[in-house]
Amino acid sequence: MPGSQNGRSGSSKRETIHGCAQSGDLFGLEKRLQQNPSLLNERNSIMSQTPLHVAAGNNNVGIVRFLLEYKGTEKIELEAKNMYGETPLHMAAKNGCSESAQVLIVHGASLEARTSNGMTPLHLAVWHALLADDCVTVGTLLEFSADCGVKDDEGKTPLDHVSQHGGGSEKLHGLLTRYIQEQRKRKAIEFFGEAKEKMREFEEAMEKIVGLQDLKSQLYKWAKGMLFDEKRRALGLKIAARKPPHMAFLGNPGTGKTMVARALGKLLHMVGVLPTDKVTEVQRTDLVGEFVGHTGPKTRRKIKEAEGGILFIDEAYRLIPMQKSDDKDYGIEALEEIMSVMDSGKIMVIFAGYREPMKRVIASNEGFCRRVTKFFYFDNFNTNELSQILHLKMSDQDETSPWYGFKLHSSCSINLVAELIERETTEDQRKEMNGGLIDPLLANARENLDLRLDFDCLDAESLVTITLEDLQAGLQSLSR
Repeated sequence: MPGSQNGRSGSSKRETIHGCAQSGDLFGLEKRLQQNPSLLNERNSIMSQTPLHVAAGNNNVGIVRFLLEYKGTEKIELEAKNMYGETPLHMAAKNGCSESAQVLIVHGASLEARTSNGMTPLHLAVWHALLADDCVTVGTLLEFSADCGVKDDEGKTPLDHVSQHGGGSEKLHGLLTRYIQEQRKRKAIEFFGEAKEKMREFEEAMEKIVGLQDLKSQLYKWAKGMLFDEKRRALGLKIAARKPPHMAFLGNPGTGKTMVARALGKLLHMVGVLPTDKVTEVQRTDLVGEFVGHTGPKTRRKIKEAEGGILFIDEAYRLIPMQKSDDKDYGIEALEEIMSVMDSGKIMVIFAGYREPMKRVIASNEGFCRRVTKFFYFDNFNTNELSQILHLKMSDQDETSPWYGFKLHSSCSINLVAELIERETTEDQRKEMNGGLIDPLLANARENLDLRLDFDCLDAESLVTITLEDLQAGLQSLSR
């Protein structure tokens, strides 16, 4: 008889652990686990679901709790996925099983878990609410801070699905809108603390750059602007992304152009202008080939290497020959390759070199001044600034520094060291070397420290302390 056949089929189904989970038969489920603990995460043949999937999707809360708190040798797979990529929480959400969803979340189920098409539990709970006109499960997920702004693989948020559905969803629309506003306010408050910390780190890094007030002022504007952009986005405002600015650093050798470029990479990455902090340093020989057809690929490789960070072209004027000749110079080809990618937003380019020769580069390409919008002039360092650089090198050390472990004597104030540099060097020497004067000065000073110490010296302070006498001897050696 058909009736008896259906009965046997239903009885057979209930005999499985999945059948017990579906029917709410806690006694039968517990008995089967005692007989075979490995059934805890057993997958069924239809949808590859575990007993927890089935219990959650049928809102059998007692079984959900039992499975989550099971004390056997097996451990429950809380984030197990079925054939559609759904976790037990997804199953509870899409079937409107609010109580089961709450129990799962309390036990650590992920509100950010994604199905195969990128939907979160909140997406599925919204679909249930639209079909059943029941917002309870949506409310439960929102109370546990489910993110209203997450997009599925179609680029839609839960609210987008409500808007697309049309009539009959005013209550659900209002609920989601209210939580979106609350979450945005909470994110903005959290951001405020993060932004203050980022600005503090930024300002500390800026203090390590000597001089260059115009550059510091511009960097401060960019940093503050980028942090405000983050705040705007945290509040849900849609704004255009900023493209990295291209620059020209003009000045003599030793004025800190390369050092500032390296620091700039870290600073702009810190505040979100650049996705990485890498600085790819190149010269003409890294870009220009010797034969026809070599320059383009060679330049493009360096551009690719620099993507996401800064391409720093030192002595950029060497790309443009001083005098025109009948033969095409490959440096112009390299410059044209670089210019062609500067509007893409993939890299930030810094051209560096002497002021006068750099005019050739500026004049060689009509689009140069349209793309390179910031020109910074690196003046020669005065003696006070040179003294500041020396003190920074001695105070901001890591294990790779040649002066790691050494320190300046307390008598070596910035003013006294500046006076010493003024007295022991010529203006031409300072103009020619600038900050490049400091490393050889300290190397010579350390040699003088070793020379004047007696082998019998056991005083630890004396063994690592560079004095004004050592600095003076170092400058005198440099002049000779």
